[in-house]
Order: sequence, then C-alpha cells, then structure tokens
Amino acid sequence: MCGIVGYIGHREAYPVLIKGLHRLEYRGYDSAGVALINGDLRIYKIAGKVSELEKETEGKNTHGTCGIGHTRWATHGEPNTRNAHPHVSESKNLAIIHNGIIENYAPLKTELKKRGHAFLSDTDTEVLIHLIEDIQLNEKVDLVEAVRIALNQVIGAYAIVIVSKDEPDMLIAARKSSPMVVGIGEGEYFVASDASPLIEYTRNVVYLNDEEIAIVRRDKGLEIITIHNETITPYLQELQMQLDMIEKGGYDHYMLKEIYEQPNSIMDSMRGRLIGSRNTIVLGGIKEYEKKLTNAKRMIIIGCGTSWHAGLVGEYLFEDIARIPTEVEYASEFRYRNPVINEDDIVIAISQSGETADTLAAVELAKTKGATIFGICNVVGSSIPRATHAGSYTHAGPEIGVASTKAFTAQVTVLTLMALAIGRKRGTITESKYQSIAIELSKIPEKVQEVLKSNAHIRQIAEEYAHVQNFLYLGRGYNFPVALEGALKLKEISYIHAEGYPAAEMKHGPIALIDENMPVVVMATNMSAHDKIVSNIQEIRARKGRIIAIISENDEVIEEMAEHVIRIPDTEESLTPLLSVIPLQLLAYHIAVILGRNVDQPRNLAKSVTVE
Repeated sequence: MCGIVGYIGHREAYPVLIKGLHRLEYRGYDSAGVALINGDLRIYKIAGKVSELEKETEGKNTHGTCGIGHTRWATHGEPNTRNAHPHVSESKNLAIIHNGIIENYAPLKTELKKRGHAFLSDTDTEVLIHLIEDIQLNEKVDLVEAVRIALNQVIGAYAIVIVSKDEPDMLIAARKSSPMVVGIGEGEYFVASDASPLIEYTRNVVYLNDEEIAIVRRDKGLEIITIHNETITPYLQELQMQLDMIEKGGYDHYMLKEIYEQPNSIMDSMRGRLIGSRNTIVLGGIKEYEKKLTNAKRMIIIGCGTSWHAGLVGEYLFEDIARIPTEVEYASEFRYRNPVINEDDIVIAISQSGETADTLAAVELAKTKGATIFGICNVVGSSIPRATHAGSYTHAGPEIGVASTKAFTAQVTVLTLMALAIGRKRGTITESKYQSIAIELSKIPEKVQEVLKSNAHIRQIAEEYAHVQNFLYLGRGYNFPVALEGALKLKEISYIHAEGYPAAEMKHGPIALIDENMPVVVMATNMSAHDKIVSNIQEIRARKGRIIAIISENDEVIEEMAEHVIRIPDTEESLTPLLSVIPLQLLAYHIAVILGRNVDQPRNLAKSVTVE
C-alpha cells in the first residue's frame, strides 16, 4: 500500500525520487521520506504528503547519485514523522524502505532488544533492518547474504529496498506478495512499486517474482537470486505504458480524467476481442481453457471493493446468459471460511492492481483445491495474472485516482464478453439475442460519451445535496450492484454515509430512514421491473424522500415522480451497468469537490491494498 522508489546511476537521485514519489502518492500519503548516499547517509522524512517533504528538504544537501524514497500508508505505528520511512539500522549505516507487513516482528524485536538494539519507531520495518545488520555482524557475512538470511526468518509480505553507507555503489531490492519492478536504463537502474516512476527514463523492466532479491551494482548491473540462493536469469519486458497516461491532461483531478476516459477504456477492453460482422468473441488469454469454461458446473467470483461489485454484475451475466450457477465472494471472507471448492469449479479473481492481498491469497487457496483460476486485472506483470492459470487484462490504462471508475466498467466489459462467448458455446442464448447484445456492446463507448454530456446537470444536482449527512441508493437486477458501487464512491471521496440496497429490500428496514432530509438515488432503467421500481418511488415520495432517478432516455413516467432525473441512452438491460454507473461517479465526484475533499487521495485509503 506504500509507494517505494530507488535509483542508482549517473543522475542526481533526489529529483528522480521526488518525481517518482509524486507519481506513487496514490499508494499512500500519510508520510514521506528519502535516503541519499554521497559519502554519508542522509535521511529526510516528515509526516504528510510528498509536497511537505519537498519543503522539509529546501536548502539542505540533497546531492547523491544513489537513493531511495517512500510514501507511506500506515499499518504499524501512527502516521507521524517518527514512523515515516526510511528507517535505519542500529549503526545508522543501513537504510530501508518497505511496503507490506512483517507479521512476526514482535518476537524478532524482543530478541533484538535482548541483544542491545534500541528502536526509534513503532514500525515492523525498523525491526527488519536491525535484524539484517545483526545477522551481517554476528554471522560475518556480506550485506546481500544478510538480507537473504533475514528474509528466510521473517513471516509476512514485503517489497523492500536497502542502501548502505559503506557500499554506496549497490542497491538491494526484494519482494514477497508486494509488487516490485526494476527499470534498466543506460548506465542507471530504478526500482519502484509500479512502473509509473520509470516510464520517463526507460521502457525496459524486470518484474520480480516472490522471494526474489535484486542486487543492482553500478559496475556489474542487475543480478537476481532467490532467498534460497538460486540464481535467476532476469526476464526483460518492454513497458507499454505512455507518459501521458499518468498525467492529468488538463483535468482538475485524476478521477475526473479517468471518468472521461471510459469511452476509450471500454473500447480498449473490447479491442481485438469483439471481431467482425458476426461479432465473434476471441479471448486469447483463456482460449486454452475454453472447454473447461463451457462445461463449468459452477463459477466463483472473488474480489474486494469495486472489483467485488463488478463481480456481482458478472453473477447476473453468467447466470442470465450462460446459465452457469455463480457465487460472488469477498476475497477476505472466502479465504478464511473453509469454502467448498471442487476441481471442476471455475474461480475468477478480479483486481484492478493485480496485487490485492486478500484476492491473491484466495487464488492460492483455490489452486490448492484443484480449481481452474482466471484473472481479470488491469496491471500487466502484476501478481494475480502470474498466479492464475489464465485470464484477461482489461487494458483500461493506469488508474491513479484511489476511487476506481474506469476499472469498474472495464471489468464489467470483460465479464460481459466472457458470458457472451460461453453462452454462445453452451447454446444457452439464441443467436439473435447474442447478436443483439454484441451489437449494443459495440455501441457502449459512444453511449458513455452521451452520458458524459450530463456532467453540468449532475454538478447542479450535487450542489443541492452536498451538505446532507446520508444517501440511500436503490437498484434492481443488473443495477443492484451499481447502487452498491454508487454508494461506495460517495463514501470513499466525500465521507458522506451512503448505503446501497436492492430496491425491494427497502421495506425490510431502510424505509425507516427516509424523510425529507434523505436523498434516494434510484436506478430506474430496468424495463423488466419498471412497474416495481415505480412502486418503490411512490413509497419514497409518500415519506417525503428526495428522489434522484437514473432513467432511460424515453422514460416519461418516472420523470414526473422524481425531483431530479439523469437520463442514459437505451441499451440492452444486461449492459445498463456500463451506462448507469457513470452519473453516480460524477455525482460523487462533484459532491466531494464542493466539500473541498481530496478527491484523488481520500483519507485513510490507498489504491492497492497489499496487506491485510
């Protein structure tokens, strides 16, 4: 959940580190710090954002061509300057930055205290760097070997980078269950949590695998070993990311940019997959397992947060179109409740980052039971795609805003393609119905563009409701998960309490909350249940609830019943989530902006949850 970056080469390290930390700040923004080597080891760190670190280092010596930087999302220890990274060893000769959590830090710390170590922070990370130095001194081994031995003693997740005052021409990085990428330039090397700090300098990268250690030396370049002392040949990959993908491009916030990118990100999720006049669906990443998918007796979809909501839409798609019984599980619950998993089950793991700790652990559990695992992820080279048997990338492009937007619609697009392809193979959908949905799916990007034209209207609605304390979101069928997602977006970035419910469940409790102060967002595009939705709205009106309705473009009935309506183009009911979610994203965005919230970096949240 933290952002880490390191550099060794011919440039001044500090500007590279600071720019990299700004690009990684979506991963954590409780505190920030750098360590620089130039004859000595200098550390600057402070509570707050990277901009506060820049102020802290003004006028100070930031020279050096080797250094590491960190932006933190707190796990162990309060988010203050004392607990900010980098942390140093007992002698102050070694410095470390860390993303992850060392679960057995307490007994290690107790033992190290007995040996005379004094700790300056409350973090598990400081324990690790003390342990490394203790091993180095007592076992009389070099730093690389000390790191290797130490990593065999720790339990938990880590992506670490270490520098040494005594070895200024070397940088050591390692990973387990937390991402780490090494960038290779001309006589220079970079390490980072993800590729965003690297693309300005190099397109050649190596993604570390679990329990691998990268040793970067100025004179010898990159060497990779495992914690079991096996030598690994680096696998060089070329980054497909472009620099403009991670810039705001004139928008006030990344989130707004990413909302407006959805016509393209949905199109890119279909590109090369929905082909020709017959609308043939080709999912190359799962072709080898086509027969297993077609004959599946059960599907289990696992995810967290927005990915879980996308999975709920997938449940409707697979059961409706492909007629496969489908369950959707929170990854965090799935892994702890001894689930029943059979060898003929298909498990679909959904994660924007591909690094979500609970989802990755659930994948490993399902693999031990013999299930076939598919991944739907956005980040090439991330952990979940490498842990699954097969899968599909969403190709949504980098998503920097902490609150997911284009990731959701890209995930739903890929799930729709899967359901259509499997349904056609199984014969559970008629050819005419298949063609109808496929043709409409190809039109979704331009219809999203139409919805985005309602932005000014939605901003006006936001101004009216920005200062309420609670929101209720209601949906039926395919739009029930959209109601959940709309409520989550509002909670995440505005800090207004919001709940999503199936519309029919309103009478089973939530109706008690409705009065003249309660705005109720009603997803009212389902023609199959239109009369039922009208009845729900009448019940809300009778209790003076204030209704914001998302309706189809030709709906005149609900328009007369709601205080506000936001129209979306007509489409196949199974595709409405791709359109109806857009107004909810914009509504949450504008309310958060009006309230002065930090839209891209909401409090207490990080983009990628890589620890439990």
